[in-house]
Amino acid sequence: MLAVSRLLQFTDSTFPVGTFSFSNGLETASFEGIVHDAETLHAFTASQALQAAYSDGVAAIQAHRAFLRNDYDSVAAIDKMLILFKMNDEARLMLKRMGKKFAELAAKLFTNDIISRWLEDIKAENVPGTFPVAQGIAYAAAGVDEKSLFCAHQYGVINMVLSAALRCVRVSHYETQKILFDLSENVEKLYDEASQMELKDMNAFFPELDIIASLHEKGNMRMFMN
Repeated sequence: MLAVSRLLQFTDSTFPVGTFSFSNGLETASFEGIVHDAETLHAFTASQALQAAYSDGVAAIQAHRAFLRNDYDSVAAIDKMLILFKMNDEARLMLKRMGKKFAELAAKLFTNDIISRWLEDIKAENVPGTFPVAQGIAYAAAGVDEKSLFCAHQYGVINMVLSAALRCVRVSHYETQKILFDLSENVEKLYDEASQMELKDMNAFFPELDIIASLHEKGNMRMFMN
């Protein structure tokens, strides 16, 4: 029961890590007419979830396992490797800002040497402090198993896009909830694959997203930070 309660708390939309500030590229995709209705939003969100599963999701799982082994060096190495997969500045900014916020919260919630050391290294800029790694170690500290962690990770990616869509795409709450409901059916299969991957197997081939990010960096639309 307690693990479920922690899972609900960490995935709640009011959990203060700043997810509302980011759209995962949707703002520019909408502005450019790439995403303009429920069908195109579904395709865009599915692509986001897929690439996140094979990169951020793998890193979160590996960080969860490293935490349970009490292996701080691996946590730091995973953190550093993940940031290398982000080709655009805004994606790196998103992961680092949300990750630091989560690390600060985790340090308040848990008395744990790995979490405390990681936060110190983030502040000293020895590690980037990525959000998926923060998820991995915080969920492990809370007693949440790695399958539930991965589910929460996928929910977060999908829900971030869909929440932003309500502000910049002509879709209804009914349509966004249907997309979330449908894409949730893929989570178990994605976990089965991601859980068997090692860090060297991570991949995130979504070149359109990096093009969109480059447009956003130079554009005038600024409802979101990416």
